Amino acid sequence: MQSPCMREASQACFHGCCPTPFLGLTEAPHPKTITSAAASRYDFATATASSLFPNTQFTNHESLPSLHEAFSNFTKAYPHYTDTDRADNIRAHEYYHLSLSNRVCLDYVGFGLFSHSQHQSSVASSSNFPPSAPSPSEFSFFNISYKSASLHSQVLYGSQETELESSIRKRIMGFLNISDNDYRMVCTANRASAFKLLAESYPFQSNQRLLTVYDYESEAVSGMIENSRKRGARIMSANFSWPSLRIHSAKLRKMLVSKRKKRKGLFVFPLQSRMTGTRYSYLWMSLAQENGWQVLLDACALGPKDMDTLGLSLFRPDFLICSFFKVFGENPSGFGCLFVKRSSISVLETSTIARSIGIVGIVPAKLSQPPDDDSITDTETQISKLQLQEDVAMTCSFSGRISRQVSNGLIERSSSSERRFERGETSELYETEVNMKQKESLQSEIVELEKTDSVLSGNTDSVKPGTSEAKLDEMDQTAEIECKGLDHADSLGLLLISSRVRFLTNWLVNALTKLRHPNSEKGLPLIRIYGPKVKFDRGPAVAFNVFDWKGEKVEPALVQKLADRNNISLSYGFLHNILFSDKYEDDKEKVLETRTPEVAIGGNRMKEKVASGISVVTAAIGFLANFEDTYRLWAFVAKFLDADFVEKEKWRYMALNQEMIEI
Repeated sequence: MQSPCMREASQACFHGCCPTPFLGLTEAPHPKTITSAAASRYDFATATASSLFPNTQFTNHESLPSLHEAFSNFTKAYPHYTDTDRADNIRAHEYYHLSLSNRVCLDYVGFGLFSHSQHQSSVASSSNFPPSAPSPSEFSFFNISYKSASLHSQVLYGSQETELESSIRKRIMGFLNISDNDYRMVCTANRASAFKLLAESYPFQSNQRLLTVYDYESEAVSGMIENSRKRGARIMSANFSWPSLRIHSAKLRKMLVSKRKKRKGLFVFPLQSRMTGTRYSYLWMSLAQENGWQVLLDACALGPKDMDTLGLSLFRPDFLICSFFKVFGENPSGFGCLFVKRSSISVLETSTIARSIGIVGIVPAKLSQPPDDDSITDTETQISKLQLQEDVAMTCSFSGRISRQVSNGLIERSSSSERRFERGETSELYETEVNMKQKESLQSEIVELEKTDSVLSGNTDSVKPGTSEAKLDEMDQTAEIECKGLDHADSLGLLLISSRVRFLTNWLVNALTKLRHPNSEKGLPLIRIYGPKVKFDRGPAVAFNVFDWKGEKVEPALVQKLADRNNISLSYGFLHNILFSDKYEDDKEKVLETRTPEVAIGGNRMKEKVASGISVVTAAIGFLANFEDTYRLWAFVAKFLDADFVEKEKWRYMALNQEMIEI
């Protein structure tokens, strides 16, 4: 993972613009470094405190400073924020739908592939085709198709790749700063599929332990834990100390370190929490590897260009998972990526179940009109009967126009059942099995499809003699992928993105903590933040709860719904694995809650075991967010200072709809 911008990454890590990768597990650095770092963080904390009327508390949502006044104070406290105005220009020109819809999107975590403008241009360019041609959307997208293959065979032997698929793979690996010489990339239907796929392929019979480091409940990680447990894994989890929610280092070190030198199992490690914004040291990966563990790095919560940091160039995990969504603020559908280190391929096992979990390929969108029932060929009928995971055709923007029809493409069928989507990833797949005869038929169709796509991909071996060079150049251009979402992040760079997000996140935290209920003797705070508060090297996610004037928590799901009705998109989740010391034993009963969630298995509803934790609201701030977004969230939360705000909302919607609306 050698970074092409190592100098920038080194400056980021050692000059304080990015989290120090070695913090927490090593001996103290040189005194001069301590003095410099401490001074830098002190200056930042002082600036944050002055960013919004120091020594002032707000008890009425109508008394908040105006957006203009708040922004003026903000830029005085963070004068370097204006250096990031290129991000504002990109937003204005490439993501203008955010302004048109007046929407605040604080629920996207991960990497966006394309821009809204790019998508609209692609659709518009297709409108010039004659009426008999396919619809514009069919010219403007590519699809993913499911493959029946085990992870071991896919990374070891691969499969025939179209130029289109190759271009996307190379662009993603370049963006993530991952070398094709070190890792093999496998596309999956979503983030959850990537975790499950590795769980079904990892040898837990010999490497029996699965150790995860998550302060929140994750659908994807829960699926991995369940699959691993069925295969004999011994499940362990890191604990997080209350109230900071930092890793309980002594307990995690004890689980990682052992005198036995044989392999322990799989260590699943995110560099930061996608809910609380807590960041963790890179050296946990090193400690794990030194003690015989293999490491899975969950990079899904990292921001754009975070993979360019120096730490990831030094510590190379055995496996890495990330996910991509389509267009920020418009379409969260996408796909996941599982990277396997070439030297770790041999440890993977061939699994029959893994063949149906969700390995996918990227294929050009079909350009022909959907055939009538009478015109479906026998081969197509056979393929459609497979119904591989009831695959949902995931569409992603494709910059070039495809100028021919695919006559023998796969028939893709959408599931009729309702599925829940998470930002940056699709819902989980249904598991099905495919017999060998069906597999051979499917593979032959895929090969046939790839052969017909060779003209599209610029493969001149299959082009008829006499084709002009200009025509060949035109064909080659159609296969190029332009991912403007990734290009914009590349153009801004690690330092600028890190600084922009740091300023916005810490201002929001500072502003939220200044909201206090009126007429309360102790100045009861309106919100409580979980994890790091104002902190130089915190992540861009903020987890919080709203409390009413009686000190009772407002349900996070209700806060999210009311925010949505105010054109603000938030997420909510469940913090767990929290460890209370004797000092905070009184807090345990006050803040912890229990729940028995229901899950659907085989169409039947059943309850899982009781879980203890804290349900929270969470906001994620990316480089496309601006000051107005954070201000509007602050102004919305301040409305809860009105003791009747929730009841007023209920009556308002009852009046509009002439019926009581449950919120």
